[in-house]
This record gives sequence, C-alpha cells and structure tokens, in this order.
Amino acid sequence: MRVIFAGTPAFASASLQALLTAGFEIPLVLTQPDRPAGRGLKLHASAVKTLAIAHNIPVAQPASLRLDGRFGDQAKAAQALIQQANADLMVVAAYGLILPQWALVTPRLGCVNVHASLLPRWRGAAPIHRAIQSGDAHTGVTIMHMDAGLDTGDMLLAERLAIGAQDTTAMLHDTLADMGARLLLEALTLMASNAHTFTAQPCDGITYANKIDKGEAPLDWRQPADVLLRQVLAFNPFPGATLRLPAARDGESETVKVWGAHVLPSTLTVADSHTVGCVLATSQQGVDVVCGSRTVLRLTELQRAGGKRLAVAQWLGGASVQVGQHLVLPSAVSHL
Repeated sequence: MRVIFAGTPAFASASLQALLTAGFEIPLVLTQPDRPAGRGLKLHASAVKTLAIAHNIPVAQPASLRLDGRFGDQAKAAQALIQQANADLMVVAAYGLILPQWALVTPRLGCVNVHASLLPRWRGAAPIHRAIQSGDAHTGVTIMHMDAGLDTGDMLLAERLAIGAQDTTAMLHDTLADMGARLLLEALTLMASNAHTFTAQPCDGITYANKIDKGEAPLDWRQPADVLLRQVLAFNPFPGATLRLPAARDGESETVKVWGAHVLPSTLTVADSHTVGCVLATSQQGVDVVCGSRTVLRLTELQRAGGKRLAVAQWLGGASVQVGQHLVLPSAVSHL
C-alpha cells in the first residue's frame, strides 16, 4: 500500500514512524512550513519533516491547500505532487491544514485521520487539552475516514483511555500518540484486506475543541479550585497556566507560571474575611490560595519570567509572597 502522510507535530511523527517500521511505502510527506521558535526565533522544521528527511522521503510544505486562495501556487504544486505519488491512501495526523475536496478524493481509498479523542466528543484542534480542562473521565483515539466536515467522518476504530487525577496534556499526549500509531496500523491492515467497516458518528454528544489561546492562561480565582486545577493540568506544557502577583511599591505586577497544584480537602476552613485570590498560607509544601465556592488550591511548582520551574520551597526563596496578599483577578475568559 502506497501511503501519503500529512502531519506536523510530535503526535503525528509517532504514526509516521509506525508506518515506516511496518514497511509501508511513503512516496510523499506533507507538513506545515517551518516556524520560528526559541529565543532567536530561528526557523525550525516540524517533527514530521525531520523524520521524513532522515528517511529520504520527499517533503511538501504548502501554507495552504486551497487552489484559489492566497497561496494558490503552493497548493497547485502540492496537488501535482499528490497526483504524481499515485497513492492508495493519505494518512492525516495533526496536520493543521484543512484538506479540500480535491485532496480528499485523489488517493484511491481516500484519507484517514488519527484523532486524539473519542469522536464525536472534541472535534477540532485541541482535543487533549479540552478533555482534561472539562474534567472528562476518559479520552482516547479514533481512526476515521475523512470527509469535508471538521472531524465528522465515519469511524473505523476507537480505543478508550482513562484520564488520571494528575494527568497533564504532556503526559496524555505521549500515550495517545503511541495508541494512535498502533490503531493506525490495525486500521490499514483491515483496509488492505477489505475487512474494514466504517460506522457513522453518533449525532449526540458532539463538542468542539477550540484552539488553545495564550489569553486563556490566567487563573481566575473566582472559579472553584478543582476547575483551576484542571486548567493547570490541561495547559501543561502550553501555554502554561499563570497567576499575577500584586504590584510592589513603585513596581509592576509579576506574571508567574503554575506547573503543579492540587486541591486541598474541603474540610479546610475558609473564613469570611478570606476573599477569592487571597493567599491563605505559605509553606515548604505550597502556596495556598482561596478560590471560588470557598475552596483552596495549593500551588506546588512555579516559574518566574525568565527563570526555571521550581518546587515551591525553592521558589519562595526568591519571591515576595505574603499571607493575606490578594493575587490579581483577571478578566474571566472561556474558550470551551
């Protein structure tokens, strides 16, 4: 089976590696254009491009696949390459570009997608983040046949994964990437022997995982502690949940990233004088902050701007946080 592969980040490279290891013929790889990254903002190749080049596979990096759009010339060049590849199938995993109808129908068997959710829940760009942020008990991977809609195609295989109480997006990402690679090989084996069956997605339970925005990072202390904990876990590693320390005299407020936290027991007494955002206690174990519904979130791993991620015992050595201080309340933002 000749397979074109379209993907960009590390999640996708796991599936490409699985195809290569299994001996599939990959005549072409599509991936996003190189992006500036790091302090020097130098251009960096995607994880998928790096892997493809290491295996001497031709790579195309159009900014769009719309033939009539701003990058129409790039799209037409990619279309010619896809047609010349004479592929049986295109595999798509976290590619980041919308496939127009011409791309969906060019390969003989169409296109299949490796999607990190249990469809139809969390269609869209950030399914892992949104599953954690919403408190879902499970996530998973779905292999689906692509159509013109946003993750609306018929399903071939799916597998469920429990979300642990302290699972971050970073942790689930690696597990789901490996699961997706394994399910992809199972799906292609079924398709190669014509033993596959596609099932339409249910009409109930549809949700959309909007792209993560840096503006969602600030913790809103008016929310209950369990909601804020899920935000910390969901936004690890990107964009990182944040808090703002109050401005010092003749100074400015400071933004701090929150990488570790847990909810303190509900038996903890929060006095009427302790309003949301109030620092209730500081210790070697954590910084305790009053949250909505008279709950308390203990912050255990923090990072100042330009600094390293530190356990709270180390972080407190360089920070001026006092009991009774009130952390800055942001404007409430929700992208769910």
